[in-house]
Amino acid sequence: MNTSRHHLRPLDKKQGRIDMSHGAGGRATYQLLQEIFRPAFERTWPEGWHDAGDDGVVLSGALQVPAGHDLVMSADAHVVAPLFFPGGDIGSLAVNGTTNDLAMMGARPACLTVTFVLEEGLPLADLQRVAQSMAEAACQASVAIVAGDTKVVERGKGDGLYISTSGLGWRPQGLRLSGSQARPGDAILLSGPVGDHGLAVLSQRQGLQFDSPIVSDCAPLNSLTQAMLATGAQLRVLRDPTRGGVATSLNEIAAASGVGMALNEADVPVSPAVQGACELLGLDPLYMANEGKLLAICANDDAERLLATMRAHPLAQQSCRIGTVTQDPHCFVQMRTRFGGWRMLDWLTGEPLPRIC
Repeated sequence: MNTSRHHLRPLDKKQGRIDMSHGAGGRATYQLLQEIFRPAFERTWPEGWHDAGDDGVVLSGALQVPAGHDLVMSADAHVVAPLFFPGGDIGSLAVNGTTNDLAMMGARPACLTVTFVLEEGLPLADLQRVAQSMAEAACQASVAIVAGDTKVVERGKGDGLYISTSGLGWRPQGLRLSGSQARPGDAILLSGPVGDHGLAVLSQRQGLQFDSPIVSDCAPLNSLTQAMLATGAQLRVLRDPTRGGVATSLNEIAAASGVGMALNEADVPVSPAVQGACELLGLDPLYMANEGKLLAICANDDAERLLATMRAHPLAQQSCRIGTVTQDPHCFVQMRTRFGGWRMLDWLTGEPLPRIC
């Protein structure tokens, strides 16, 4: 039998589906790589870089670490149901999620690796759509997708598609951004309204319709963080409040730094559509996931200068100060309500919306 690549029948990307042979390492696997993944991801490669089809990639020729910089690495896994939602999909979520993790470390993301776990029966059209979405997100974030792997699991064991990513970037030596760096008196800044991503996924999953459409905020934040760092402000912490939302992220920082947090509810931006939906469903937007927002903790004297830079960026035009770091041995995160009382924002103890990032 002639198994030459020149005699392979092209994949049926409109009606075809993933089957177990696509994970067997043979012709079907080769076709999947050559007809779906490579055409999408080669758009992200550095100029002059070529894929030789080897078991790994040598980066030194294409990605040079600038002098005086440290390498920063992050890893993430992505599961979401449904795979596609208003404002994004699991592909853009995977790229932006890992890019943003690097950005929160103060790093400039450079490249990603990606691993797909595909469920038998997944439409090839959906897989191609996800791959193209990843490539678009990577180009927007100026990162290259340079290596990866594909596995196939039996029908009913994979929720359609899981994606695991690793990211590599670099940041200037001596720069330290950490959840353990917050100090009493520091300002707590937020780059925009919260809860959009979590509600967008929930509405799509449950078939809910609202008077105003709710769209995920999924976006790469590395250009925003680089602009913030360029101000020279005393930034202590950057954090993207994904799973568990703003409230859980602030509890993590408070515990790591040994401080408290005092927020003002009136200053926390929430869109009317998200606020209304949360009230209807009994959810709290402060615990809803976000995929294109960041929290920043900085020296109080630098807050206004930093906010001015954030508001000049298209992804952070509604940036605001939402609170202050306090001296508190109990590490409580509290919020002054609109009625003048205080409400405790405790750790998230359950998961009201599973599979959102």
